[in-house]
Amino acid sequence: MASNSVRALAEAAAQDRAARSRGKGPARPFLAGVGLDRPFFDDKNRAFWVLQSIGWSGYFFLRSISGLANNMGAMFLVHVLLLTATGYSLTLLMASLYRRLITMRAMWTVAISLATVALAAAAFSFIETWSYTTFLRPDARPARFEYLGAIILDFSILSAWSALYYGINYYLLLEDEIDQRSQLESQASSAQLAMLRYQLNPHFLFNTLNSISTLVLLKQTERANAMLSRLSSFLRYTLVNEPTAKVTLVQEVETLKLYLEIEKMRFEDRLRPHFKIDADTIGARLPSLLLQPLIENAIKYAVTPSENGADIWLTARREGRAVRIEVADSGPGDGSVPIDAQSTGVGLANIKDRLAQAYGPAHGYSTRQNEHGGFSVIIEIPLETDQKDFS
Repeated sequence: MASNSVRALAEAAAQDRAARSRGKGPARPFLAGVGLDRPFFDDKNRAFWVLQSIGWSGYFFLRSISGLANNMGAMFLVHVLLLTATGYSLTLLMASLYRRLITMRAMWTVAISLATVALAAAAFSFIETWSYTTFLRPDARPARFEYLGAIILDFSILSAWSALYYGINYYLLLEDEIDQRSQLESQASSAQLAMLRYQLNPHFLFNTLNSISTLVLLKQTERANAMLSRLSSFLRYTLVNEPTAKVTLVQEVETLKLYLEIEKMRFEDRLRPHFKIDADTIGARLPSLLLQPLIENAIKYAVTPSENGADIWLTARREGRAVRIEVADSGPGDGSVPIDAQSTGVGLANIKDRLAQAYGPAHGYSTRQNEHGGFSVIIEIPLETDQKDFS
């Protein structure tokens, strides 16, 4: 079941990469030239002017068609042009006010906006009535409230414009808030990953420095110097790599070999590591030092308690769009001592947390008693590589 979820995630990622690559065609230079190669609202100022111009151009076109269809004459175009300029100007002034109102409490925003629309509609109606009597009906003489004859239509138009303005801007504010929340969650996740990675260093250093201290007390200076040299190489790797970075499986294995060289100074022939890494998994990427706690756990619970030591196997193979990694040991002695899956120490708990942070539900993690009488930890992660595509 876990492997199915891993494969599904990897397939979705591959499809997403393919979709993005399809967007990089010969039309891309043209789209970039007209500003269509990025989201429309990336530049909010440009988007406002585009929508404002398109909207009032549509108003001019539709009213002109309506007047000409009703034989209103050519002067009707002058009348509509004046109304379009009036509406365009009024809504610019309203937009300037709305930019301040949108940050206020909702009650005040609604109340002042309604009052603004009513006032603007009255002005719009006055100009429309004046223009009508000037260009279309010179013999008409409106008086007083007759200048508000078009207020219902104008109020409806300006109300619709206001609703669209607030709707778009509230949507953009919500989108910005979601983006900020995503960034904060990403930063929190990165901090958590870094904390989990750094948690390993003191745990490992304690054991190694304790061994070096013992060698110094026993006056085995050459072995102590060799262990210090290998320890410095291992720590150099941990410092060079970012705590949240991912490395290839082959890099991770090379780091594990550095770690095992240090441990072999302690256990000598009692520690017998074996690697079986399939060729098509060596480029797979995974969080750095993800596997070191698994090896450390196997040493602690299989090699340390046994006089004859134990074998440790690291195997990796590809399963569809996922990579299956197993760390197994031969158990304490002849395997007669039962394996307690709950006694996995800090290391395995750290692994679970790092997998959850890095992959969410799209990973597999399980433990079992293996055919060697020892303990196995199995990890399944999505296959991620630096290649653009993989077969």
